Amino acid sequence: MDSSSNKGLNNQFTCDDVDVLSKKSLYHGFFNMTKITFRHQLFNGGWSEIIERELFERGHAVALLPYDPIVDKVVLIEQIRVGALESTSPWQYEIVAGMIDKGQSSEQVAIREANEEAGIVVSRLQKISHFYPSSGGCSEQLDVFVGCVDTSTAKGIHGLEDEGEDIRVHVVARKDAYALVTNGRIENAASIIALQWLELNVSGLRTQWNMK
Repeated sequence: MDSSSNKGLNNQFTCDDVDVLSKKSLYHGFFNMTKITFRHQLFNGGWSEIIERELFERGHAVALLPYDPIVDKVVLIEQIRVGALESTSPWQYEIVAGMIDKGQSSEQVAIREANEEAGIVVSRLQKISHFYPSSGGCSEQLDVFVGCVDTSTAKGIHGLEDEGEDIRVHVVARKDAYALVTNGRIENAASIIALQWLELNVSGLRTQWNMK
């Protein structure tokens, strides 16, 4: 039987089927770059040729979609992003996000970043997803949450000065926020995933949070 027809997918290989020959640090700064030399088991048997890849290491992160189920609105933030400098506008609409510091859980980071970037308090959290944004060359993993907030407290300019943050807060109706996804105004992957999830699950979420 063709394995591609299987409804349940199970990986044939694990980390034990990769032979890492060397790791060399190429750059150490705000982010790190490592050159990895390795070989791996092949689907048809045997081993691959030796492969060299540069790996971008930026740690792991958390993204949070702040949602107010009472008024059916979300909180979006706007800030400049160096990766989008060649876009029409490098100021991107996103959801709250931040890097996981040593010793902190994803949930703690989500709550911390909501306060730092939008000045809001999260009363409930629900996990949406866990994913690699670009596993072909980056080790970063991202946990995505939706959090229950009071959008009446979301306003103003936020961010940490010592980290060069200048973040504007926007309160947007859920339907209008989703329209920003469908028309391409929101280009950030975690934000797209979270808003699509909310659009599909808003009824169940509101029931779970005891909202009609």
